[in-house]
Amino acid sequence: KRRRCRLIQRKRGKTVMRDKIKILVVEPMKPCEVREIPDTLEAMQALVGGYIQAVYPFQEEVAVICNEEGRNLDLPYNRPLMDESGLPYDIVCGTFFMAGVSGEHFVSLTEEQIQRYKDLYDNVMIVTAVKEQPPQEMPAEKKKKPKSRGER
Repeated sequence: KRRRCRLIQRKRGKTVMRDKIKILVVEPMKPCEVREIPDTLEAMQALVGGYIQAVYPFQEEVAVICNEEGRNLDLPYNRPLMDESGLPYDIVCGTFFMAGVSGEHFVSLTEEQIQRYKDLYDNVMIVTAVKEQPPQEMPAEKKKKPKSRGER
């Protein structure tokens, strides 16, 4: 059962309630991490480092929320998105998180979902290496022959 968590704080004698959701954060080359974040657009954008994009690669109501411009910003490759047969069809770039979906809202993942996707993404990582290129030498300018008196 999905639920929203309420964080109750006391501020100057007043009770302030804030919604939080329990998500699975997936950073490049790191194991997945369970976190509770405020249920706000700002918190989600801060986590992925920009505007968010939700992708729905699973049959159940779970979203992968990533940086909408991750590939264009050359963020590091993170994890593959796979089809039903387990073959990758795309790669998420940059940090992303997973959350449940209820209507048009993101909600906390269940403990079962957390374990299932943690098992999946802790065991599949994209390893990239950058091959250093030797410095390119600039071709030497061709020496110009001095023009003889008959040439112009």
